[in-house]
Amino acid sequence: MAHELRPAARPAPNDPGEIDGDALARARIDLAACFRMAARLGLEEGICNHFSALVPGRDDLFLVNPYGLAFCEVTASSLLVCDFAGHVLAGEGRPEATAFYIHARLHARLPRARAAFHTHMPNATALSMVEGEPLAWAGQTALKFYGRTAVDDVYNGLALDEAEGDRIAATLGEADILFLRNHGVMVTGPTIAEAWDDLYYLERAAEVQVKALGTGRPLRIVDPAVARRAAAQMREGDPESARLHLESVKRVLALQDPGFAA
Repeated sequence: MAHELRPAARPAPNDPGEIDGDALARARIDLAACFRMAARLGLEEGICNHFSALVPGRDDLFLVNPYGLAFCEVTASSLLVCDFAGHVLAGEGRPEATAFYIHARLHARLPRARAAFHTHMPNATALSMVEGEPLAWAGQTALKFYGRTAVDDVYNGLALDEAEGDRIAATLGEADILFLRNHGVMVTGPTIAEAWDDLYYLERAAEVQVKALGTGRPLRIVDPAVARRAAAQMREGDPESARLHLESVKRVLALQDPGFAA
């Protein structure tokens, strides 16, 4: 299902420009932690899903997982640094083709999205496959995403060119979460921690919604005014809560799976 990227023929530049090495090292560790915990939680699908983040201090370079690695194999040092033309400036291997065309265009067009996580995680993907709005505002966890989601109703097959990446970025618009019909989800955030936090809670919200629908009884929808207020309350503390969430993930991995930071 995955496709290897075929980059332009010209060689990659030797000098990627000014990069804060310490900040990049921290970003590598944070992103690798997200891959490893996503694998533990069953949020990945083979070697087909991908997370990316802009290199700290740069709006033209991004970190992404190399083609061929399962999430549980990703380490901080195995992540690639790529430019928006498909050249690998650091790391061994190449990104998967759809990873490049989606993430490069998303970061290029929407630099506010400094982290972008794409998965086919089962419950959120299931909601992308049914008619109507994917999320129902019936559970408290779902309210974290009230007013923050968009839906891409056009499934065009695999994203194997810049035009499809541009179309996905345009459909995301001002939203943070994009449900890709018949496909999966894209979660974006201003930090790696916030993208991780949203990815985790989006799947939890989808999971309880699927379970509730499975009872065959109608959902009890939260009053819109209450939903807006609850969403605002959650968003106020999200950056710090997300930071602490990712720090907890790294502590757990340091005890149980320390190789992620290598």
